[in-house]
Amino acid sequence: MQLQDILYSQGFGTRRVCAGLVQQGLVEVGGEIRRDASADFDTAGLRFQVQGRDWEFHEKAYVMLHKPAGTECSQKPSTYPSIYTLLPAPLRQRPQKGPVQGVQAVGRLDQDTTGLLLLTDDGQFIHRMNSPRHHVPKVYEVTTKHPLDARQVDKLLQGVVLDDDPQPVRAAACEIVDDHHLRLTLTEGKYHQVKRMLAAVSNRVEGLHRSRIGALELPADLAPGQWRWLGAGELAALRG
Repeated sequence: MQLQDILYSQGFGTRRVCAGLVQQGLVEVGGEIRRDASADFDTAGLRFQVQGRDWEFHEKAYVMLHKPAGTECSQKPSTYPSIYTLLPAPLRQRPQKGPVQGVQAVGRLDQDTTGLLLLTDDGQFIHRMNSPRHHVPKVYEVTTKHPLDARQVDKLLQGVVLDDDPQPVRAAACEIVDDHHLRLTLTEGKYHQVKRMLAAVSNRVEGLHRSRIGALELPADLAPGQWRWLGAGELAALRG
């Protein structure tokens, strides 16, 4: 692939901008400054630098983000900063693939919810992960206002009725970690679902953190606000 096209595919600007970056000596491949925008490179495992920033070629982007509190999963936030401001510009500017421009969040977390969030420019992956048909489990660590008991757990497992749907919503798994800490696993996603489910058993969510999606657990060394690429093994595990 030509160098200007490589940069374009990775979100470093229009083809003209990318060609200009090369011609100005702002791109290094293999530790050497490259000034020929039409030079061909094998993209497999390709690493390069643009204006001093290290980058690895990814045909499609799959990243995880540790979402901090006080951020919105929206490109056009209303009150709080957008999660997209936590990502480098190339991830936000990757060229459009089908309906997806740049990376998009796979589902959403409320502004006060923290934890594991996936982002990608792969529309099929977004559909698969969000589709109720695939029953991808999502694990939440719930801090509750009132003490938990076995009766509440039984109700959550049997199913509770939310105000907008007559069909009961059930937890796939539910475990009391301590008096005010519930580990809840869901395989479907509805608006404010965890908060509404806890309200339905006469409790209240005081804190909410997503710790796992499918086989992928939020790494302990990924601090709030940080992101990283998904590894091939992690991606394969998510796809099942």
